[in-house]
Amino acid sequence: MSRKLLFLIAIAIALPGLAGAQKKGTGNAKNKRPMNVLFLVSDDMRAELNVYGSQIAKTPNLDRLANEGVRFERAYCQYPLCGPSRASILSGRRPTTSGLYGNREWFGASFPDWVSLPKYFQQQGYVTLRSGKIFHGGIDDTEAWNQGGEKRLWSNPIDTTAPSYVSPEEYWAKYTESPPKLTPGTEGYSHSDRWAAIEGDSVKNLGDTKVADRTIQYIQESKKSGKPFFIACGFSKPHSPLIAPREFFDLYPADKIVLPPDFASLPSVPVGFPEGAIRKRNADLFVGRSASPEEAKDMTRAYLACVSYADWNIGRVLAELDRQGLRENTIIVFWSDHGYQLGEKGKWSKAGSLWEQGARVPFIIHDPRAKGNGKSSPRIVELLDIYPTLADLCGLPRPEGLDGVSLSPLLNNPDKPSDRPAYTIWNEHGKGITGVCVRTENWRYAEFFGHGAGVYLTDPINDPHELVNLVHDPKYKDVVAKMHSLAASYVAGKTELSKP
Repeated sequence: MSRKLLFLIAIAIALPGLAGAQKKGTGNAKNKRPMNVLFLVSDDMRAELNVYGSQIAKTPNLDRLANEGVRFERAYCQYPLCGPSRASILSGRRPTTSGLYGNREWFGASFPDWVSLPKYFQQQGYVTLRSGKIFHGGIDDTEAWNQGGEKRLWSNPIDTTAPSYVSPEEYWAKYTESPPKLTPGTEGYSHSDRWAAIEGDSVKNLGDTKVADRTIQYIQESKKSGKPFFIACGFSKPHSPLIAPREFFDLYPADKIVLPPDFASLPSVPVGFPEGAIRKRNADLFVGRSASPEEAKDMTRAYLACVSYADWNIGRVLAELDRQGLRENTIIVFWSDHGYQLGEKGKWSKAGSLWEQGARVPFIIHDPRAKGNGKSSPRIVELLDIYPTLADLCGLPRPEGLDGVSLSPLLNNPDKPSDRPAYTIWNEHGKGITGVCVRTENWRYAEFFGHGAGVYLTDPINDPHELVNLVHDPKYKDVVAKMHSLAASYVAGKTELSKP
């Protein structure tokens, strides 16, 4: 028998095995299909979930998602205000790159060549579907969506399906069976500065309920079409006004609410910290008025009720994804646009907060293929990293100009060493950058410029409530010098990308 014939026989025998090995390496047919994306967003939600260590929060659905995927313990927004934060996430650029610091600025007007995250997925052949608040109210990349895109003149915080031109007062009259029961004595306060527990048939008209309903419909339609989808589902809660069904208020008895150790009735700068660290007037809750301990507990209870209401709606959406058999081929991302202070140092909002509660956010990714699922990552990450991460996970080319990095290495090895810091900045009334915070695994450092200028350094491990400013302690001279260098480089726009 010739060598050539023996070779051909050997190849014939080996072919089935080679084919099997190839099949094993590429996975099943499901994994050959492009991965879907379910993009879940909450507004104003700080890391107040049970899975993040909250002693009181009732968040079973997000807890379950975190335990199925990878939970990032230390994730930070780049700007503590809805519009600029979302512009950064959805454009993939730092605020220092775009120069966009206000809620009424649309990055597409200033940078028409930039491609938003949903637009990029649409260009790559995905069906892009929007329900609820993704960009800021009144702003939308309308052409980025196959369904759901719209330009709004006024952001209805209660029902995102109602016409955009109605006022809050008109909404109560036209789109609910009866106006909500507002906090006693708050009728004269701003629309934002109030809470309400909704009962009866009015519950079905709440905006976030309808956002979830619409998302569920999208999932059902996507199952039928069989096309890869990018579904963005944006909930308005727990953004004020703090309105949720009564059943979620009942989860939190007022006598069980514990105020933070640095609670104050009015915004107060801690001793030894720079004046610029706290805005003198609250922006969302207790606007221009003091908060008594009793009122503070009621407002905290309402915030937590809204967190649980958002969690319930997210659970409804995830349950439908499971019902349709789409979980194993869908990447789920959950994030909030920034954190929130609930009376810490007298502050009841996010605007201008460079403190841990204002900058830190819940952030979860579940990619069914990730090796790190079921674990948490202690590494410092930024919301800016979402855009490049999703492009990477879906096997798409990285768009040019993105400032963030892919977190896929941390999804496979959540403990992978990394020294990347996170940066959060603030710009007060268009005066230029008035504050910058640098967060590393061991330190929080902030500088403030202009009125109330100064610096603080805190130890988040041993001083989680940030009560002691270490910046003048000679023992930390080298730490301060290094952190100042990082802050200065970031403000100047000179920060280099580094891998996680």
